[in-house]
Amino acid sequence: MKKWSSSFSSMADSKRFLLVFLICTVLSESGIVAEVKQTQGRAEPFVGVNIGTDVSNLLSPADLVAFLKLQNIGHVRLYDADSDILKALARTKIRVIVSVPNNQLLAIGSSNVTAATWIGRNVVAYYPETLITAIAVGDEVLTTVSSSAPLLLPAIEALYSALVAANLHTEIKISTPHAASIILDPFPPSQAFFNQTLNPIILPLLQFLSKTGSPLMMNLYPYYVFMQNKGVVPLDNSLFKPLTPSKEMVDPNTLLHYTNVLDAMIDSVYCSMKNLNVTDVMVLVTESGWPSRGDSKEPYATIDNADTYNSNLIKHVLDHSGSPLHPELTSSVYIYELFNEDLRSPPVSEANWGLFHGNSTPVYLLHVSGSGTFLANDTTNQTFCIAMDGVDARTLQAALDWACGPGRANCSEIQPGEGCYQPNNVKNHASYAFDSYYQKEGRGSGSCDFKGVAMITTTDPSHGSCIFPGSKKISNKTKEAINGTEASGAAVQLRLVTVGSQINKGSHIFWAFVAFFVVHYSFLL
Repeated sequence: MKKWSSSFSSMADSKRFLLVFLICTVLSESGIVAEVKQTQGRAEPFVGVNIGTDVSNLLSPADLVAFLKLQNIGHVRLYDADSDILKALARTKIRVIVSVPNNQLLAIGSSNVTAATWIGRNVVAYYPETLITAIAVGDEVLTTVSSSAPLLLPAIEALYSALVAANLHTEIKISTPHAASIILDPFPPSQAFFNQTLNPIILPLLQFLSKTGSPLMMNLYPYYVFMQNKGVVPLDNSLFKPLTPSKEMVDPNTLLHYTNVLDAMIDSVYCSMKNLNVTDVMVLVTESGWPSRGDSKEPYATIDNADTYNSNLIKHVLDHSGSPLHPELTSSVYIYELFNEDLRSPPVSEANWGLFHGNSTPVYLLHVSGSGTFLANDTTNQTFCIAMDGVDARTLQAALDWACGPGRANCSEIQPGEGCYQPNNVKNHASYAFDSYYQKEGRGSGSCDFKGVAMITTTDPSHGSCIFPGSKKISNKTKEAINGTEASGAAVQLRLVTVGSQINKGSHIFWAFVAFFVVHYSFLL
């Protein structure tokens, strides 16, 4: 204490130091200083969507962009560098990742001139009018086209050199998406490591990402982890559902508790990087999702599970939840995918990962509490359930019979002589019955499926004197059931917390502590 006192010119200085010391100690203990430091300079986590184009009757680029804006989608990933879509995205606030298809790696990795030409044609030609934020070079190259693996890093470096030449290397990041299978022994995360046969490629790649401040792109699917480990990995754990402590996965080496599979997968990536002495590269989840429909071998590919997974995933990211190993870091995630790609080859699930059908009607309505309008796929606060086009009459009749029978839909209006009897065909009658059941069930998740022959629409199917149930005054009970989704556009509400708001929060608390100590310890001065 004497040593401290001698360094001050007066007792008042000493007391002022003590005041500052006490304030900093309290703030340090409360984590506020750390929180502000961690928040400053770090981009906010976001949820984006992948846009695959194996869709019959895909929206035109202009309509696609209008749809993205309507849904308040601010981040998209393209699997190529489609010129028409990039042009349509110009002068919007939508940020886009463009991709180099795997079949172009050979040319780009073998020639700096080809790489420079690709950057000029697919990036420089559109930026900054189109907000290209990153380039994904190839997709799961190390596990799907291993013959191209030696060209992966040369292609990335050649493209980066072209970005440098165009003075865009600080604005546009460059990386490559990997499959989760490049990591072996992923649980517990503390024991995870990269497949050592890939280290000659992965280590220099990580060093490049570290040097350029780029993320490690990973495609992470808890769905496949669950399917390959049924009986070991609980379904609830895969879907982000609340768990009792006894069901949480525990890493025996770190004693960290994992309440969901995605966090465990992300931490396995961080641990794998740490094993190679790389600790400053963030994980960007370039694909994650859950299929809404599958064949007999995929019984867990259902609308309810897809809705639950994607809704909880969105909440998890936008709540800044982080992971057990890095609670201060929250990986951004691109949902796979925007549209059901009906042109994809079997199995059935391959065509059913989308949040929307190709005609832009939602496959299901996401359920996320909070504020915001991201993915508000019921933009009219009113949705209806109708029969899909192209379904054979026998299948529709079976679904209609169920709705009016065991489903207890009110089918009185489609009886002869009633308002919705005409046109007298099974599709019209089925649509009315489906909507009656859907509205009766409070427009709940899974109530507009009928074994895959129904779909949700925001267009009122009422016609003439036929008023569909969704257009009528509904009961208080039903109102209560749907208010949780209608408040957010009957779909998704997200709590978006900006960097500024977090810093402001820390600042307010900081000054509250300052005021507290000034008042209560003013006698020191």
